[in-house]
Amino acid sequence: MLTWTLFALAWLGVVLAAVQLVALRRHLARPRKSPDVLPPISVLKPLCGIDDDLWNNLESFAALDYPDYEVLLGARDRGDPAWSLAAAAAARWPGRFRAVLQRGEAGLNPKVNQLIGLVAAARHDVLLVSDSNVRAPAGYLRDVAGHLADPGVGLVTHPVAGAGEGSLGAELENLHAAASVGPATIAARWLCGRDVVVGKSMGFRRRDLERLGGFESVKDVLAEDYVLGVNVSRRLGMRVAIGSMAIPNVNRRRSGRDFIARYGRWCVMQRQIAGTPVYASQVLLYPLPFAAAALASDPGAFTLALAILALGSKALLDGVTARTLRGSGFGLRVLFLSPLKDLLFLVAFLGAFRENTVEWRGNRLRVLPGSRLERVPDPAADGALALGR
Repeated sequence: MLTWTLFALAWLGVVLAAVQLVALRRHLARPRKSPDVLPPISVLKPLCGIDDDLWNNLESFAALDYPDYEVLLGARDRGDPAWSLAAAAAARWPGRFRAVLQRGEAGLNPKVNQLIGLVAAARHDVLLVSDSNVRAPAGYLRDVAGHLADPGVGLVTHPVAGAGEGSLGAELENLHAAASVGPATIAARWLCGRDVVVGKSMGFRRRDLERLGGFESVKDVLAEDYVLGVNVSRRLGMRVAIGSMAIPNVNRRRSGRDFIARYGRWCVMQRQIAGTPVYASQVLLYPLPFAAAALASDPGAFTLALAILALGSKALLDGVTARTLRGSGFGLRVLFLSPLKDLLFLVAFLGAFRENTVEWRGNRLRVLPGSRLERVPDPAADGALALGR
C-alpha cells in the first residue's frame, strides 16, 4: 500500500507539470495588447559585478522599437567593476543610457537601495525595473505600455526564461527558470488566483509606486517584488498583469554549486513568505523523492520501470514547457538534466527548513516572516548560506 501511495504522489507531480504547461500555453495564446499611447519609460537597471554577457544584455536595450525611453544603470560605488561598464555604455549610447551611483543605504536590501536612487534620477513617469541579466526581447516596452494602458493594472511583471547556457550548471539554471519558475508565475494566477511578481521585470506608473510608499517601503525585505505585488492589490485595489512574452535571463557560465546557492536563498525566502506548511507542500511538484521512496520500499523490475516512467514523463514535460516559453528546448539532454536539477533543487529546498540566514553581497542577514530582514551582528556565526542574486 505504501509503495502505491508513493507512486500516486510521484504521478501527482507529473500531472501538475502538465497542468502548468496547459496554463502557460493558454496565456501565451492570448492576443497581445496594442496600446494607443506609448508613454515615455525609464528602465531601471541595478548592477552588481559583471554578469554573464552583461555588455550584450545592455546592448539589447540600446535600440528598442519604442519612441521615447531611457536606461539608467546603477552601481553601488566606483569600485564595482559594473560601474566602469555602465560608464562605457553611457559613452557608447549617449542620450539612451545614464550611469547613476548609489547615494547612501536606506535599508538592508542592496538592490532596493539602488532602486531608490534610480527612481530619483529617472525622468519619466513609467518605471520599469529590469535586472542586469535580462536581455530585452522584441516588443518588450510596448508590452509593458500595453498592460499599463489598463487603469486597473498597477504593476506589470513577466515570466522569466533562462537562456544562453554554456555549461552544465547554466543548463540547470536555465531549465529550471524556463520549466518551473517562469511557468509557475502564470499557473499561480490561472489556478489559484495568486499574484507572483518576478522582480527581474516590474513595470509601474510612478504615481502608483509612490502610493505604495516607494521602494523605501520594501527597503528591509528580501522579497521586495512579492511584497509590492501583494500591496498593489491590498492597498491600491489594483491588479498585477502578467506580460505576454517571456523575458530571457542570461546564464552562460554556472556550476552546480551556483545553482544550489541561488535557490538556497530563494527557498529561505519562500519558506518565510509562505509559512512552513505551505512551503513544505511544494515538494508535491517534484516526482523524484516519491518515485525513489517507492522504489526503495519495494525494489523490483516493475517498480523500477514505474519510477523511470514517472521521471521520464516529468523530464519530457519540462522540455516541452521550456521550449514553449523560450522558443528552444534542451533536446534529449532534458532526460538527465531534469532529474538532476530537481535533485539539486531539493537539496536547497530541504536546507531551508533549518536555515533562515543568507549572505548577500557581503552582508549576513537573517530572513524573518514575510521576508523581513535584520542584520546578523556576528559575521563568523556558522550555518549561513553563501548566496548570490
